[in-house]
Amino acid sequence: MTDYQSWLPDVIRIAREAGDAIMEVYRSDIAVVRKQDNSPLTHADIAAHHVIESGLQKLTPHLPQLSEESIAIPYSTRATWRRYWLIDPLDGTREFIKRNGEFSVNIALIDHGKPIMGVVYGPDKEQLYYGCAGLGAFKQEGDGEIQRIHARPLNVNDLTIAGSRSHVSVKTKAFLNKVGGNLSIPKSISLGSSLKICLVAEGLADLYPRLGLTSEWDTAAAQCVLEEAGGLLTDHQGEAFTYNTKDSLLNPEFFARGATPHNWSQYLE
Repeated sequence: MTDYQSWLPDVIRIAREAGDAIMEVYRSDIAVVRKQDNSPLTHADIAAHHVIESGLQKLTPHLPQLSEESIAIPYSTRATWRRYWLIDPLDGTREFIKRNGEFSVNIALIDHGKPIMGVVYGPDKEQLYYGCAGLGAFKQEGDGEIQRIHARPLNVNDLTIAGSRSHVSVKTKAFLNKVGGNLSIPKSISLGSSLKICLVAEGLADLYPRLGLTSEWDTAAAQCVLEEAGGLLTDHQGEAFTYNTKDSLLNPEFFARGATPHNWSQYLE
């Protein structure tokens, strides 16, 4: 077992503890402030950030951390990192504020630009997804049985496409219409946070198209789960995402797809 594979049980524990901190706020009055980019921030984001930061510091004091809620770290510093933690303490803050349960804790370990461990935990329904290079991808609900998950092969006559609960764009609607006109009319699942990527990983959806901006901490953990399940998360050119390779932490648009390669970009207008 490699060093990072041995860390997995502790990272899962840390994600669950961050989820507990989130749920404490979720059950009380939710106070919302706005960050400089006008995105929402709650006490739950900060509480989960501190739980994860402290837990990972104890586990791997030699590794740097990059979190959505950490102080901005210049690329000149980040560019020297070979391995580091990439964290979204509360992915889906808008869903958290709406109290629909569709939010998650995302913790990824990045090595030379690639996610080699990913833990995604949805605390409201106690849904845990995790993947680790060399081990595969898994799902657990509550304290139930841990199940190996696999992305499914594509059946163009029976499509299911996952979409954002709060980020449905005109471009996405046009894409879905074109898919329906060329392949078959897809069934749709709307969900918040990186849990959508995990739907593809467990074979409940064929595709999640994100035709809008996200940040690196939004995708890294779920990308690892998806890849270990046999799927792929790519840009429009079919290239898998890599991390910490540029000054900006914004991702390009992407497709999270199942086990069968397909040129989804052809349906973009």
